[in-house]
Amino acid sequence: MERRTFLQSSLLGAGALAGLARGAHAAPSDMKITRVRVYNPTDTSGRSGWLNHSAIVVAVETDSGITGIGQGGTRDMIQDCAGSIIGQDPFRTEYLWQRMYRGTFYPPGREKLHALGALDCALWDIKGKALDVPVFQLLGGRSRDHVECYQSYGTLDIRGARAAARRVMDQGFRAVRFHGIEPEGGVFDRHRAVEETAAVCAEVREGVGTNGDWILDAHTRFDLADAIRLCKSIESLNPYFVEDPLRAITDPVMFQKLRNQVSVPIAAGEQFGDRWDGTQPLVEQGLIDHLRVAIPNVGGITEYMKIAALCETHYIGLVPHFTAPIATAAVIHAVTAYSGPVLNEVLTSNLPAYLREGYDFRNGKIYPNDRPGIGVVFDPEKTNLIDDITQAANVSGYSRPDGSFTTL
Repeated sequence: MERRTFLQSSLLGAGALAGLARGAHAAPSDMKITRVRVYNPTDTSGRSGWLNHSAIVVAVETDSGITGIGQGGTRDMIQDCAGSIIGQDPFRTEYLWQRMYRGTFYPPGREKLHALGALDCALWDIKGKALDVPVFQLLGGRSRDHVECYQSYGTLDIRGARAAARRVMDQGFRAVRFHGIEPEGGVFDRHRAVEETAAVCAEVREGVGTNGDWILDAHTRFDLADAIRLCKSIESLNPYFVEDPLRAITDPVMFQKLRNQVSVPIAAGEQFGDRWDGTQPLVEQGLIDHLRVAIPNVGGITEYMKIAALCETHYIGLVPHFTAPIATAAVIHAVTAYSGPVLNEVLTSNLPAYLREGYDFRNGKIYPNDRPGIGVVFDPEKTNLIDDITQAANVSGYSRPDGSFTTL
C-alpha cells in the first residue's frame, strides 16, 4: 500500500487520531519549507486596506511540490515571521507557531499575529494536502452538517430596516446583523443614539419574524450607563446577541457590571488577537455568551482551536467575524469541528477572481467540502507578487531539554 493511501485510510477510519499517531507522520515528515511567496490581490503597493482585514495571500512552498495557501497580514509582518519557518518541517504546526510567536524579543501584537495566522493556515493546508484530506478531518471531523450564517449590514435606516431584514430571511440566513445609528458630521450623540437605535431594532424584529434572529452591533461606542440603557431597551425584542456594547472592550470589571444589570446575550472579540488578548478573562468569567474572534487575527488555525476548546469548556458560542475569503475557508474548517454553537458572519458570498475554488456557500449557509487542505484553489496570475522569501532567519530562542521551543 502506498504511503499516502495508508495515511488517508488511517485518518478516515473509526480510529482516525490513533491511526495518524501510528502512521508514518508520527515522526517528523521528510518535507521541508523552501519558500514563502507573498501576493497582493488589490494593488501593487503591498497595502491591503484595513490591516486586520488583509487581502494579502501567502503561499508556503515545500520541496515535495505541495504548496499551502493562507491569507492575512502585511508584507513587512509576513517577512518578520516567514524566515523562521524556512527549512523547517511544515507538519510541526505547533512547534512552528511557537517559533514565530516567541522567537523574537518582543511578543507579537495584533498586526504580527495576523501575519503569523496567515502562515499557520498555509501550514495546515499543506498538511491536509499531503494527507489528501480536508483540514476539518485533522481537527476531529465534522461536528455539524453545515455552518449557519448571518448577513451583515451597516447602518439600517428605520424606513427600510424591516424590508432589509425580510430579504435576509428569504435568502436562507439564520440572522441579520446591523449597526446602530451613524455619527452625524463625525459627532456621535450617545444619549440620542439609544432611543433611535432601539426604534430600528423594533423594525428589524418585525422583519425577521418569529422564526428569524437579529443581532445589534453597538461598535464599542457606549460607556457603561448608556450601554445598560440600550440593552434594557431592546431586551423584549429578543436579540440573538448585542455585540461590543462597551467602549472598554477587554475590561472584565466593566463587563461584569453590565452583566449584572442586563439579560441580553453579549458578544465581543472582533478586535482581539490571541487567547491572552481579551478572550481569556471574558470567557473564563462567563462575561460573554459568544466570541467573535476570527482567523487569521488570533494567529491561525493552531491558536483558534485552543480558543475553541476554551469556549467549549465555558459553553460559549463561536461567531467569527467576517474576513478575507481564504481565511474564511480556513475558519469554516475550524468551526465545522467545534461542538458548540456556531454562527458565521457573511458580508459577501462572492469569491474574488484570484480564487478558482473556495468555501461553498448556498442558501444562507456554508457547507464543508472534501477538497484536501483548506479547500481553496488559488490563481496567482490574478494577483501581484510582492515578495519572495527563501532565506531562513536566525531564530535565537531556547529549547527545553526535550527539544520543544520555549522562548528567546
